[in-house]
Amino acid sequence: MAAVTQTERRLFLIRELLREQPQYSHIKIPAEEQAQRNLLRSLMNVRTPRPVGSEFLAVQDAYLQQETAEKGITNLTDLTPVTRRIYLWKGDITTLRCGAIVNAANSGMTGCYVPCHGCIDNAIHTYAGVQLRLACFDLMQRQGHCEKTGQAKLTPAFNLPCQYILHTVGPIIEGAVTGTDRRLLAACYRACLALAEEYHIPSVAFCCISTGEFHFPNRMAAEIALNTVLEFQKQTQNSIEVIFNVFKDIDYKIYRELLRAD
Repeated sequence: MAAVTQTERRLFLIRELLREQPQYSHIKIPAEEQAQRNLLRSLMNVRTPRPVGSEFLAVQDAYLQQETAEKGITNLTDLTPVTRRIYLWKGDITTLRCGAIVNAANSGMTGCYVPCHGCIDNAIHTYAGVQLRLACFDLMQRQGHCEKTGQAKLTPAFNLPCQYILHTVGPIIEGAVTGTDRRLLAACYRACLALAEEYHIPSVAFCCISTGEFHFPNRMAAEIALNTVLEFQKQTQNSIEVIFNVFKDIDYKIYRELLRAD
């Protein structure tokens, strides 16, 4: 019996999502592979949180895990620490195998609904699968209100190579950075580390929380991140390994300078 190909899986998922969301039934499935990938991601991005059948999940999980494998998985054990229990790694956080990765979420906490948006929230929800949005929705339903800035939530990682995802909402900068903004950003890092400690998660990979879409200045954010992590490690004497994950060259340069990694 011939193995199911990624193209066959992708087309099945697209057809099921179009059938499930009749408002998009007029969309024609493109022949070109990358256009199909973009359409599938878009349909997943706009899908509201709700249960889905076991056949869809089985095909989706196989598809996403293969996609991630083809991108290349990085194991924490293959990285070299810059200093004791602290790593600096430039790469795609959705391909990192570690205890938990941190998602820079919005206050709704159910992911980014903009098709193929470039934010980390969109990427994490895309490659984790539709289960993640439903898990986040259930958390928020039980909570009964939007997530406050500086707190954190824990979910499984579903189809990502890490074990868990820590979701935190950083401050949004609309003018000059205030003392409150700085305290709230530090609170994001502490909240994530506290949850990791509570659930005995051995390692946490932090993205550059609140930079990018939330406009926190990169260097100031990095200084707060590093100082908060070092202070937490000193106060708690825990053994959590921390990975500062960067995607942009500017952040890599800043962290190398702060960690004196040159």
